[in-house]
Amino acid sequence: MYRQGDVLIVPVAEVVVPLRVSGLAVQPRDARGRMVLALGEVTGHAHAVVGPGELRREAGPFGEAWLHLPEGGRVVHEEHAAIPLPKGWYRVVRQREYVPGSVRVVAD
Repeated sequence: MYRQGDVLIVPVAEVVVPLRVSGLAVQPRDARGRMVLALGEVTGHAHAVVGPGELRREAGPFGEAWLHLPEGGRVVHEEHAAIPLPKGWYRVVRQREYVPGSVRVVAD
C-alpha cells in the first residue's frame, strides 16, 4: 500500500479488478499531462500520477477509482516526496472523516 496525504493507493491483482472498470470513463489528464487522483480544494495542489496508464472513476465524491499503470509511474504532489509505483492495477481511496450527521472526503 502507498499513502500520500489523504490518498491511499492499494495494489490489486488484475484478476480482482471488477469487470465494471471497463465500463467506467477514462478520466482526462490535466494540462500538465498528469492523472489527478485528488485535487486540493484549499491549496489547489494535486495528488497526481505521471507515466503511461489510465485512471477510471465512478461519479461522486465517494466513487471508486481504479488506476492502471502498464509500465509503472510516480505519484507526485507539490508538498510531498514523489512515490514510485510499480506496473499494475491499483484501487485509489480518498480518506474520509466523520462530522456529526455525515461523512465527507477530507479536504486538502
